[in-house]
Amino acid sequence: MCPGRLAMTKARWGVVPPNTDVGSTSTGIGSRHGGPPIGEDGAMANDLGWFVGVDWASETHQVALLDARGTVIGERAFPHGGGGLGALCDWLLAMTGSPAAAIAVAIEVPHGPVVETLMERGFLVHAINPKQLDRFRDRFTVAGAKDDRLDSRVLGDSLRTDRHCFRPLRLADPTVVELREWSRMAEDLQQERTRLGNRVREQLWRYYPQMIELTDDVAADWFLDLWALVPTPAKAAKVHEETIARFLKAHRIRRIDAEEARRVLRQTPISVAGGTTEAATAHIRTVAVRLKVVNRQLKEAHRQLDALCSQLAGSEDAEPGQSQEQRDVTILRTLPGVGRIVLATLLAEAWEPLRQRDYHALRTLCGVAPVTRRSGKRCIVVMRQACHLRLRTAVYHWSRTAIQHDDLCRRRYAELRKRGHSHGRALRTVADRLLAVACAMLRTHTSFDPAHAAAQKVAA
Repeated sequence: MCPGRLAMTKARWGVVPPNTDVGSTSTGIGSRHGGPPIGEDGAMANDLGWFVGVDWASETHQVALLDARGTVIGERAFPHGGGGLGALCDWLLAMTGSPAAAIAVAIEVPHGPVVETLMERGFLVHAINPKQLDRFRDRFTVAGAKDDRLDSRVLGDSLRTDRHCFRPLRLADPTVVELREWSRMAEDLQQERTRLGNRVREQLWRYYPQMIELTDDVAADWFLDLWALVPTPAKAAKVHEETIARFLKAHRIRRIDAEEARRVLRQTPISVAGGTTEAATAHIRTVAVRLKVVNRQLKEAHRQLDALCSQLAGSEDAEPGQSQEQRDVTILRTLPGVGRIVLATLLAEAWEPLRQRDYHALRTLCGVAPVTRRSGKRCIVVMRQACHLRLRTAVYHWSRTAIQHDDLCRRRYAELRKRGHSHGRALRTVADRLLAVACAMLRTHTSFDPAHAAAQKVAA
């Protein structure tokens, strides 16, 4: 029931129980795979004396304080805000009489103001997936009862007895925090751009389908400007070729020439009902304003991603003084298929497992580690659904691009397809290998060498 310590937000875990050596393709945790050290008697190393459960909410946070025997020492609700969170920390210190470093706190989220305040004050904060908390709650009641006080007690007591099932949290590098936010904003902006572009395409399809033939990206700024120049088939019939030529030159469009563009725009128009053209153009005009804002913001987000990744990488000229983070970014950039978005997503969402070179946590988070369901003679290996969705998308595109540029990845993909594996299954296997290669490169501080595998084969 215990998740990998490095599982991220939005992840639902399904892993082998700790301290079991099962011949499975699934990923487990333990002292070797991200779990804390466990003694021969099963006790946790570095036992603490105080345990706190925080059931967070938007307005009021319910807190329960337990001692090492599981006795509830105190319960209290604190309002959300600077004063309330400060009072929460002061109350814990006053009730225990111990330093913050001797108090372990359990909470359902790995981020947010409550977590950051507690960590800034020096408390040992641990996160757990809400689905697991629901399973722990069954220890205390089988009737399905649920309230804030019960949840805070369950959190504190579960941390006391099953600390290996929680993920210890650490304050991230400020640059990584900023990179994570810009990476998520860039993804949101890209999705918004796609939605708005689909609306433009739909309206053009209603009355002006020939214009869609000019490009696949109807959300591009130059296309919206061209539409503003010739918004209807009637306007297109009157436009001169020289006008279109000047427009294409001003926007540096070379994929089509003025003559071809004019021919496409002057194709026989669709006969539509009265008012349809006016309604569609009004719709597009409104959406175009929003699209230009999104395009501008997306370009700024991409610039920020490049700047923050470069800031993490530091100066390559200062190799003797480079930190681990600087070397990591430089090494990851050499991998085939790693571009701006993939690199930023890996650094933002998997920063801790990358720093620890934890291949098992990485493959679990990215969804490339399959899940084994074994019972008696029955054994089924299925795709992992419990993973970080942003990392899954990133490694999918990473492996998809890698098979286009790396011969070994391409051959591996082709072999898997010949065996009958699906496209997605083959890409996940390629991504699994790339993650193993990345961790090996980070451990040895070496850049990617496409001829390395061939050289090893010759040497053997």
